[in-house]
Amino acid sequence: MDLLDDPAPGQNTPEFTVSEISGAVKRTLEGEFGRIRVRGEVSRVVKARSGHMYYDIKDDRNQLACTTWKGQVARLNVIPEEGLEVVVTGRITAYGAQSKYNMNVDEVAVAGKGALMALLEKRKKTLEAEGLFDPARKKPLPYLPEIIGVVTSPSGAVIRDILHRLRDRFPRKVLIWPVAVQGEKCAPEVARAIAGFNAMTPGGALPRPDLLIVARGGGSVEDLWGFNEETVARAAAASEIPLISAVGHETDTTLIDYVSDRRAPTPTAAAELAVPVRHELIAWVEQQDARMRQALSQGLTRRDQRLRDMARALPRPDTLLDTPRQLVDTRGARLAPALIAGVQRRKVRLADVSGSLRPSTLQRAWASEDKRFQTISSRLDPALARALQVKKNSFAAQAPRFRPEALHRDLDRKKETFRAFVQRLSEAGHRQTAALRDKIEAAERLRLTLGYEATLQRGFAVVRSDGVLVTGSEAARKAARLEIQFADGRVTVGGKAPGRKGSAKPPQQGSLF
Repeated sequence: MDLLDDPAPGQNTPEFTVSEISGAVKRTLEGEFGRIRVRGEVSRVVKARSGHMYYDIKDDRNQLACTTWKGQVARLNVIPEEGLEVVVTGRITAYGAQSKYNMNVDEVAVAGKGALMALLEKRKKTLEAEGLFDPARKKPLPYLPEIIGVVTSPSGAVIRDILHRLRDRFPRKVLIWPVAVQGEKCAPEVARAIAGFNAMTPGGALPRPDLLIVARGGGSVEDLWGFNEETVARAAAASEIPLISAVGHETDTTLIDYVSDRRAPTPTAAAELAVPVRHELIAWVEQQDARMRQALSQGLTRRDQRLRDMARALPRPDTLLDTPRQLVDTRGARLAPALIAGVQRRKVRLADVSGSLRPSTLQRAWASEDKRFQTISSRLDPALARALQVKKNSFAAQAPRFRPEALHRDLDRKKETFRAFVQRLSEAGHRQTAALRDKIEAAERLRLTLGYEATLQRGFAVVRSDGVLVTGSEAARKAARLEIQFADGRVTVGGKAPGRKGSAKPPQQGSLF
């Protein structure tokens, strides 16, 4: 029924169904307001599983329910957050199933710079509480990176400034990841670029950069707002590659500046932080080389001077050998007399020992051994005869049991064996006697060779005093009587002791050895 239809007879007010009145209200609201902008504070933000977003816009007295559908959420420049003052744009509509009206919002903007700063401060506190601003987690920049990744717009002046500065300082390979640096696509593209560089394989066909630079020129707070999004800040914090943020001018500060490993005031300054100056580096290396050469030269000079000083404190090499040479000469001079004296002492000792080995003694020993052998031999023949007789008697007792021919053969064989045994025994006795005789004769010859009698044949003599051997001139002068033995006899020299007062000085005798 249309609202303009006439009422039923007897009634003053027209009658509507619920759907009719709900549709009428919806059409009225949409037709009256159309597309509008509303300013207020965001509260009660709810994001459903379907992707739709529900929230309220309020002031100090009233609130307005707002809805942003899933397809619209992706296009929002600013995601509504509780407590944020925003200006929302959309259409007023009604939801008849619950007798409510709300606003379908397809655009959200922050209401003023102060609100943006408040939102930025809130995000900073959240990320700082998570430890993303901690200086301990910041990575050092490589001194000379091989490859530098740049996240920026490929068409702006920023990339030209960076490339020009790198070419002037130290040319490096540069990989550019083009992104939008403003607007609704800025934050997701920058976050994907940082994650994409980190996903590259080191040393692959397209190698992973050693350093990242996220750069953008100056602009307003709204223009730079994409770099204040949490997605960008968390992507920069999660980067394994050291990252330099160069967003805006020196006075501009964004959220990525706090989580990056180093902040540069301008994109040009970021290039200067990335690489050293090639010429300065070459000059520094040359300077260090000169210092090293100078240090080596000074060190060698100091050590040479120290060596010379120590050498002056040492004696000359010739003087070091004087004492050993004198010791060798002294001991060499003492060696010959010592050898002669040692040989003489051993000769005298040999003479004393060999005195007991006289021919008569050896003859007596030989006679005793020969007599003992003869005794044993005389006892051996009767013993063998008795043994033979016992064997004969034994054979005679057993003869009846054996044939005569076998017995005779066995007896002849045993006789032959016995004769051979006697022959071998006799020969062994003669050989042993001959060996002992040769040994005694060899000992006698050795005794005669080593004895002092053989020495006397060569012109030497033995001097004794009262039967005691005299070996020195001092003992000879003190002796009252000397007996000198030569090879052919002995001579006695008697008289007073030499050296007494009033006595005739005996003639001097030369050394006997």
